[in-house]
Amino acid sequence: MYAAARSAVLALSCALASVASAAQQSAGNYPNKPVRWVVTFTPGASNDIVARLIAAKLTDALGQQFIVDNRAGAGGLIGADTVAKGVPDGYTLLLTNPAPNINAPLLVKTAPYKVEDFTPVIFFGYTPLIIAAYPNVPVKTPKELIAYAKANPGKLSWGSSGNGSSLHIGLALLQHATGINVVHVPYKGTAPALTDLVGGQIQLMHTTKVSADGQIRAGRVKVIGIASARRSATLPDVPTLAEQGIKDAEAVTWFGMAAPPNTPRAVVEKLNAESNKVLQMSDVKKRLEEDAVEIQGGTPEQFAAFIRREASRLQTLIKVGALTRE
Repeated sequence: MYAAARSAVLALSCALASVASAAQQSAGNYPNKPVRWVVTFTPGASNDIVARLIAAKLTDALGQQFIVDNRAGAGGLIGADTVAKGVPDGYTLLLTNPAPNINAPLLVKTAPYKVEDFTPVIFFGYTPLIIAAYPNVPVKTPKELIAYAKANPGKLSWGSSGNGSSLHIGLALLQHATGINVVHVPYKGTAPALTDLVGGQIQLMHTTKVSADGQIRAGRVKVIGIASARRSATLPDVPTLAEQGIKDAEAVTWFGMAAPPNTPRAVVEKLNAESNKVLQMSDVKKRLEEDAVEIQGGTPEQFAAFIRREASRLQTLIKVGALTRE
C-alpha cells in the first residue's frame, strides 16, 4: 500500500513538473504568432490611443504583431467577455480600464463575468476626467456650471461612452456630490459622444484630454473643469472641481493589461517585463505625459491590489445609492 501511494505521489510530481516545464517552454517561445489585444471602446477613445501606442512598441520588442481589436458596446461587457472566456495562452489580452473590469460586472446584474475573472498583467497609468462643454453653454467654471444646472433642472444633456463606463461614473459622482439633475445620454464609445458634442446634439460630457485634445485645440469644445485633486500640467488654467467647492467628485480613468484567468505565470511575467520597459521609453513617456496620463507600471500583484481597491470604492457608492445596479 505504501509503495502504491509513493508511486502515485511520484506520478503526480512528474505530471506537475511536466506542466511547469511546458509552461516555461511556452513562455520561452512566446509570442510565436500575432497577439490580439481587445479594446472595449471605439477607435479614437483614450483606451484605444494608449493601446495602439504600446502595441506598436511590443510588436517591435517581441517580434510578433500586437493587433488592437476594437469590440465596443454594452459598457465594455462584449469585448471583455471574449477575453474572460478566452484561451489562457497569452494570445488574447484585454486593455483594462474601469468600465469592463470593475463597473460592468458590479453594476450589471446579468454580467457574464466577475471582477476576478481576469489575470492582471500591468497597470499602465491613469488620467483625470475633464468636463467638456459645447462652446455656447453659458458657463466657464464648475461653480457656474452647477449653478446653471440647478437653475435649469433636466434641461442639460450630458453624454458618456456608455452605461457603466468611467465617464458615466464621473457624472454619477458629480450628481451625487451636487444634486444636479441632467439628462444622461449614453453612447457606444467616447468618439461618437464627442462627435455629437461638437455638433451640439449634447451639451456636456466627462472625457479625457487624450480623447478630446484635437477638439479642444480647435476650439470646438471648451473645458469647464477637471475632476482631479490637482490641476493638470497640460491644462494649467482649468480649475479642479475641488478648488471650486465641489467635493467627492474626483474621477479618473485608468489603463492596464489583463489576460484570461489561469494564464501561465511565465507568460504574464514576460508581458509585464516588456511592458514596463515600454513605459520607460522616452517617446512613450513624452506622448503619455502630453495626454495627461500619469505613468505607473509595476508588478502584476500591485495592479491586482489596485483593482481590488477600486472595486471596493465602487461597491461603497452602490451601497449609499450613488449608483444603482441594473
